[in-house]
Amino acid sequence: MFEDFGLITLVAVTFLAAVVNGGLGYGFSSLTVPIALVFYSNRVLNPSLVLVEVALNGYLLFISRRSVPLAWRRVTPILAGLFFGVIAGSFFLSRANPEWLKFITYATVLPLILLQAAGFRRPIQAERLVAVPFGAGVGVLYSLTTISGPPLALMFNNQGYAKEEFRAALGLIRVAESSLTAIAYYWLGIYSVDSGQILLTILPSVAIGIPLGTYFVRQMPVETFRRICMSFDAWIVGFGLSRVLIVLQLLSSPTAYGVLLSVAMLDTYLLYVYFKRNPKVTVNSTG
Repeated sequence: MFEDFGLITLVAVTFLAAVVNGGLGYGFSSLTVPIALVFYSNRVLNPSLVLVEVALNGYLLFISRRSVPLAWRRVTPILAGLFFGVIAGSFFLSRANPEWLKFITYATVLPLILLQAAGFRRPIQAERLVAVPFGAGVGVLYSLTTISGPPLALMFNNQGYAKEEFRAALGLIRVAESSLTAIAYYWLGIYSVDSGQILLTILPSVAIGIPLGTYFVRQMPVETFRRICMSFDAWIVGFGLSRVLIVLQLLSSPTAYGVLLSVAMLDTYLLYVYFKRNPKVTVNSTG
């Protein structure tokens, strides 16, 4: 019964995540993983999501192909670091404790989401110097969790990438990270029958959600669409972190749910600040 409910939930959340990915160009894993980890371990979930993302990211890169010449020089150092990060992260995934890996996933992603929600901007002057270690960190995070949207979006927005350059850079990096991770998983023997079943289950919802997201993002400002998605994501990650703290016996219930309450209060405040600064934002605006 629990497994059936998990599959139904996974289909629903991957549909929602595909809508978001269709609108923003990222967000599929960062929305799917926090909820799906309630029912599955990273080792079972990751292989199916990585194979989906190979196709999703290839599509994103294809539609942004004309802007690739604007972005490829800036992202080359990130790609160099990415290679080593993916290898290290995939190796760790094959041996890590599932519950501690869930804790690492939630604890790493949550502050990145909240920084995006707060509109954090502090441009890095030595971008090329930081790019290689940043790429390595993204590679480790992605191969462990299949999540890389929050740090990549934070970095590219922070560095002032133009809209088309942003999408092309995102497409280049995400095609590289998903393809490298898919290969690393194969060599480490991480794929399983359970992962294959999950993949077949979620493919239809992804195929329907992507074009819908492309349509919806045209009906409101991109920043508002992104901000609403980040808000939902923050609450889900807060819930997941609270739950895994109980499983690992780091905090007891209901004390652990204080994490969720704190996240909810902070995100509500950030939403209030955003809409106060943007009083003319409406659903029908095209931005």
